[in-house]
Amino acid sequence: MFSDKKDKKTMEPTASQNRINEGTRLKGDIISEGFFRVDGIIEGNISKPSKVVIGKSGKITGKLICENADIEGKFEGNLDVTGTLTPKSTAHIEGEVIVGKLAVEPGATFNASCSMQGSKDKTNPADTSKDSTAESIKSQNHPFDRTQRIQKTKASQEN
Repeated sequence: MFSDKKDKKTMEPTASQNRINEGTRLKGDIISEGFFRVDGIIEGNISKPSKVVIGKSGKITGKLICENADIEGKFEGNLDVTGTLTPKSTAHIEGEVIVGKLAVEPGATFNASCSMQGSKDKTNPADTSKDSTAESIKSQNHPFDRTQRIQKTKASQEN
């Protein structure tokens, strides 16, 4: 009835947390499903962790793909965060960033090209032509449409 086995699908920060301590330097790619806290230096790619925290002394150079990220240290490279990216006041970010949500604290250095996730799929309102907008307004009988008023005036004068 009772089992000592825990459900591996639920992840708690304390149960599956990976920590790169200050003074540690890693080169290479990391693939993980757990949480990450980086206070050391990583040169390489990190993919699939649910949350990454880069401490004040932490630095990542490379590509980071994660769900959420809190950055207090330095990041250089490509950053892909599906959830929320939170650069703290001591953060220094350079490179290319794709985020779901962005919450930048005052004082953070954010020298990156940034795009919101899903923006590639949506059409840019600046790209729509004025003619199509005018046509859609004309198709509606709008009381302030000048062309319709002129046509009505001409029609009433002819009768």
